[in-house]
Amino acid sequence: MRKKLLYVTPSFQSFVKADLQLLKNHFQVCINHYPWEYKQYAPVYFLRQFFALIPLVFQTDLVIVNFGGYWAFWPTLFARLFGKKSVIIIHGTDSAAIPEINYGSLRIPILKKICGAAYLMTDRIFPVSESLLKTQLNFDPKILNKNQGIETIFPKISTPTEIIYNGLDEEFWDFPAEIAKEENSFLTVMSYSQFDLKGGDLILKLALALPECHFYFAGVDANDLSKKTPENVHFLGKLSPEKLRERYQKSQFYFQLSSFEGFGCALAEAMLCGCIPIGAKTNHIPQIIGEAGLILAKKDLQLALDLVQKALLLPNKKIWSKKARTQITQNFTLKMREEKLIKALKLL
Repeated sequence: MRKKLLYVTPSFQSFVKADLQLLKNHFQVCINHYPWEYKQYAPVYFLRQFFALIPLVFQTDLVIVNFGGYWAFWPTLFARLFGKKSVIIIHGTDSAAIPEINYGSLRIPILKKICGAAYLMTDRIFPVSESLLKTQLNFDPKILNKNQGIETIFPKISTPTEIIYNGLDEEFWDFPAEIAKEENSFLTVMSYSQFDLKGGDLILKLALALPECHFYFAGVDANDLSKKTPENVHFLGKLSPEKLRERYQKSQFYFQLSSFEGFGCALAEAMLCGCIPIGAKTNHIPQIIGEAGLILAKKDLQLALDLVQKALLLPNKKIWSKKARTQITQNFTLKMREEKLIKALKLL
């Protein structure tokens, strides 16, 4: 009989759905979820979760919490009290405190305390990249406290950790040979709330300086921005996975110019679809790109402009597109994540 697994999550991004699917291949999965994004109701959800989790944790064999946050406290506490094993998967915002760019759950005092308590009580922490344990942020000049990661912010926590990279579905995010790339086209994926965090401000400046190129923003609507944007900038709004795949397949380059990025799933998706990556030298982005793209050392317009000009002059762009896909299929597939995650869970 399969073991029972309780999966606690505040949200259902594509990587969360992928994890749930692979976990269902090995466990009986029960999900605990509240819409924690409505922060004004967090005390209500915190109380409701208390009563809901007592029987759920008691009846389960293993608890997985996705992201550190308010929702991680009761599951890890009850798992400890009932003699169950628990794991927290950390992704980025739960490992940082960067007030200069309004990023990181750990910049909020009460949330920092709750996350710290959960990280102390859980049996294992599974970061999706090494940078979530310890990293130095030298890309964005605005960031003052450059030392980030849970080992830096919580030096007294000795909970065992294991790096388990995110995995991408290489069959869904494909790169058909018959699809032609749009020349001199650049794509980036972000929400409006992430605009400056993921380098949207810098990309708009690049668009103004490069009128012969086309810049596409998926996840952002034109009405979201109050300022006027250049005519070569196109806002696509929120896209379905299928529509996003089409845009990846048509785009020649992909930007991941984040000031902080726990992993970079959209970057890896784009590379699987043959986009040549241009990424920030921060967190795990250079490791995802490898030798298959270009790295921007600093968030600086002139440096970015020079790098984009270099990208536009790359010979044999089709070969670069294939290299980008190969980099992901050799290092960051869903199958690789499944094998490592299931092995780690079964050893608990």
